[in-house]
Amino acid sequence: QVQLVESGGGLVQAGGSLTLSCAASGRTFSSYAMGWFRQAPGQEREFVAAVIWTGDVTYYTDSVKGRFTISRDNAKKMVYLQMNSLKPEDTAVYYCAAQYYSSTYIYTKTESRKYNYWGQGTQVTVSS
Repeated sequence: QVQLVESGGGLVQAGGSLTLSCAASGRTFSSYAMGWFRQAPGQEREFVAAVIWTGDVTYYTDSVKGRFTISRDNAKKMVYLQMNSLKPEDTAVYYCAAQYYSSTYIYTKTESRKYNYWGQGTQVTVSS
């Protein structure tokens, strides 16, 4: 069992930065790949970024490559999403999620239905 709590959202001007944090509880945190998803009003939840259990392999959706950085600290049971050069289209509720890591994760990393645990979300609003 893994519980996830996001923090760090807020209102920022276009071009600004925010860092989202996700605190996890549970003894098996390092067994999970971690992802960030976002959902804008009236839109489906979409994959943003993911990191495997070792922390040394990361994935990003094309629209955030070069601007966002995902990282994790297994000792602290934390996952981070550093967001730079924010754009109004980044406005959404951001969710942290955990998927039990296996060799097939590379094929399922972007599929929200494959994630086992979710946080409650944190709002990010980017003004133009």
